[in-house]
Amino acid sequence: MSLDSAEPLEIDPVLDNPRTRIVVCCGSGGVGKTTTAAALGVRAAERGRRVVVLTIDPARRLAQSMGIEELDNVPRRVHGIDESAGGELHAMMLDMKRTFDEIVEAHADQDRARAILENPFYQSLSAGFAGTQEYMAMEKLGQLRARDDWDLIVVDTPPSRSALDFLDAPGRLGSFLDGKFIKLLMAPAKLGGRAGMKFLGVGMSVMSGPLNKLMGAQLLRDVQTFVAAMDTMFGGFRTRADATYRLLQAPGTAFLVVAAPERDALREAAYFVERLAAERMPLAGLVLNRVHGSGAARLSAERALAAAEALTSGTSEYAENLDGARIVDRDSGQAGSRTADDPGTVTPTDTSSPESGFPQPASSGATASDASAEHPVPTEEPSARLGESSAQLAAGLLRLHAERMQVLAREQRTRDRFTALHPEVPVAEVAALPGDVHDLAGLRAIAERLADQSAHRDRARRTDRTAVPAPAKGTEDASVET
Repeated sequence: MSLDSAEPLEIDPVLDNPRTRIVVCCGSGGVGKTTTAAALGVRAAERGRRVVVLTIDPARRLAQSMGIEELDNVPRRVHGIDESAGGELHAMMLDMKRTFDEIVEAHADQDRARAILENPFYQSLSAGFAGTQEYMAMEKLGQLRARDDWDLIVVDTPPSRSALDFLDAPGRLGSFLDGKFIKLLMAPAKLGGRAGMKFLGVGMSVMSGPLNKLMGAQLLRDVQTFVAAMDTMFGGFRTRADATYRLLQAPGTAFLVVAAPERDALREAAYFVERLAAERMPLAGLVLNRVHGSGAARLSAERALAAAEALTSGTSEYAENLDGARIVDRDSGQAGSRTADDPGTVTPTDTSSPESGFPQPASSGATASDASAEHPVPTEEPSARLGESSAQLAAGLLRLHAERMQVLAREQRTRDRFTALHPEVPVAEVAALPGDVHDLAGLRAIAERLADQSAHRDRARRTDRTAVPAPAKGTEDASVET
């Protein structure tokens, strides 16, 4: 099944629908999720939506492209957006530790919050515990949705080795914080007073040996202090994670799986599509970034290589008739002499004539101009060299075009494999750009390419008719196998 048979992804109806309140861009790392999320935010805002883009990408280039010196945990207004339709754009970058701190401050009194924030175990947990970033992204999403200050939230999911971590990690962290081990450490605090201390003494006398070896005595004390301070908050972590998870399943959410036309990225995208279906989460479609194209797609790789070979062979005649800086005899035994008036003139047999081009005996009254005429500059050498150079340049360009067409064919086979597995998934393609996006104009250009798929569909149809045929079964490029 060709990509042309896949349903095109119409992005504007998704952004314009007032019932769409959350758009989640997900996929493996390095496929352009952050740029896609920002471009969607720009387009939605300029079409009249009040948008906030939540990104997890720490690179400063995204903030600079939006005209903001620095993004932080607070939404910042983005200027330079066309707000004539009534929309506006805000952007923020997730600060997972600050988000965790805000949760503590919101659910604990001042003294207890200070004790938690100063606890060494909490500081390690909030700064880098596995799953914390994904969990805090969901927490921040829930906070933004609850505020109802924006009618569209665009989420750039955290970069990770597996796109599935965004869905799995919050549950893992919630299970840890609500797990049996934490509850065991919480038991003394729940009993309180002497009973609690007695229980703690008995329990820890049994467990202290193994736990000290496993965790270290100081870390164990930090964990116990942390648990004692957090005892009223643990149930809320799992509750909020579950609430946000249900929010992602709601009809007002649209997932966009972002990928590149490469084997690993599309394999990850296929896994994510299947997982979203299993979790009953609404999938809007697939965004395929960095798709290569050609303005001369009608010239196949095979024809380009054949033409390059013909040009290379054609220049060999010129090469063998050049000996350093001089022109040597041709096969006929005559030296070639070309003039501007008649490039094909053959050397005359009468060499005594001045028109023959051969040196003539100098007269006693020879002048400087006569002397220069005795040694005429051959006119064939520059033209021959120019012809050879042009042919070599053309051959090189044809080989580059052949390589590009082979890349196009490989990408097409990889896309077709995904489409064959998931024909129900709408697809939108974004052509590869020559450089990085560094301003709002670049984000706007990405959004326009994402919204307008007609030009690419036309190119794809031409490529299908003229591109190099796919290899026979069993000889396919290993890079497209899944």
